[in-house]
Amino acid sequence: MRPLLILLILLLATVAQAQTPRPGVNYDEAKVGNDPLPDLKLTTAEDWTKTRRPEILKLFEDHVFGKTPTDIGTPKFEVTATKPDALGGLATRKFIHISLPNRPAWPGMDVMLYTPNATKSAPCFVGLSFGGNHAVSQETDVPLNTRWQRDNKEKNIVSNRATEASRGTESSRWPLELILKRGFAVATAYYGDIEPDHADGWKEGLRAAVSKDGANTDWKDGEWGAIGAWSWGLSRIADYLETDKQVDAKHLAVIGHSRLGKTSLWAGAQDERFGFVISNNSGEGGAALMRRDFGETTAIITKAFPHWFTPKYTSYANNAAACPIDMHMLIALAAPRPIYIASAVEDTWADPKGEFLSGKFASPVCALFGKKGIVADEPPAIDTPVGDFIGYHVRTGKHDVTDYDWTQYLNFATRHWAK
Repeated sequence: MRPLLILLILLLATVAQAQTPRPGVNYDEAKVGNDPLPDLKLTTAEDWTKTRRPEILKLFEDHVFGKTPTDIGTPKFEVTATKPDALGGLATRKFIHISLPNRPAWPGMDVMLYTPNATKSAPCFVGLSFGGNHAVSQETDVPLNTRWQRDNKEKNIVSNRATEASRGTESSRWPLELILKRGFAVATAYYGDIEPDHADGWKEGLRAAVSKDGANTDWKDGEWGAIGAWSWGLSRIADYLETDKQVDAKHLAVIGHSRLGKTSLWAGAQDERFGFVISNNSGEGGAALMRRDFGETTAIITKAFPHWFTPKYTSYANNAAACPIDMHMLIALAAPRPIYIASAVEDTWADPKGEFLSGKFASPVCALFGKKGIVADEPPAIDTPVGDFIGYHVRTGKHDVTDYDWTQYLNFATRHWAK
């Protein structure tokens, strides 16, 4: 057999394997759901700001993520270490411990902040990591996170704990030098510091610590899930950044990937200090339209990860039409701030087209403020960003965060914040 033919067969086999349907999951566009989307009910910019936006926000509290408590207490910030010559002198690195003095049952979270030394006060990307600060940075003096983590041979997580071999395993998703050289800062923390990501993780995390019933809490409809708790953590990072003179706290971008992309969308919806919202491969429960029933569905996600959401969301499993919201409304909640949605062509589980359509159908809200969203009717070609105040791309590759993604986010932020 000719070498070129062999190569073609191997390539086709790889693509087929990457998109092999899971049993009982729809990957056929001819079989997607066709229930009509809830109406955004747009009138004027003033009405959106004062009335309609708060109405939609409450719908997401009641039916999807739950309401974040407002009486948790005042956070305490302690800068535990500063390294002025981090990354070979490129940046200053700080560690900040955030705690709640009136909620001592919560161990708090450890934030890692890199600010570029070439910039006096830098705009900042804020996001949570899956592996911890030691996994984000390749600097070997970053403390090893000691909290619960899901076992992972590839990332050297053993007995639910990180090991020395876990260092730098998430660094490809956080290209620190690329970001810092563009004049941006980066603030991140391990999401498990806020709440460990398993069904009973809340009992050891923030939600139990702030509940009057502690680990005996019976979570009810409308009360927050893990995504709500993680989102709360992102806002507490923003609280600290407002006190740090090396950060331009008027230009904060919240970013997240996968389940943490759902988290960044919800954090951005609740906290308007995040002037730029980024969803990277957030899929079901994030940017993807739930009514399409393509790839992961509400039924699948609420069975596998019920602790992420308010209990009410489970009632929409196989019954999306009964839900008063869909995810184009979550995208719309960012307006009039810019928002960017990213998909990956091999990540069919996250429904790239459904993510695009959320941005498309949220775009009319931009017009209320004299801005443009996504005008295209169909998803763009691979690796071809589209949109203005709502941006979108579907890139080559799989479910991940890559330098290509970050380059688009940096370009988008630079373009909008230069205005």
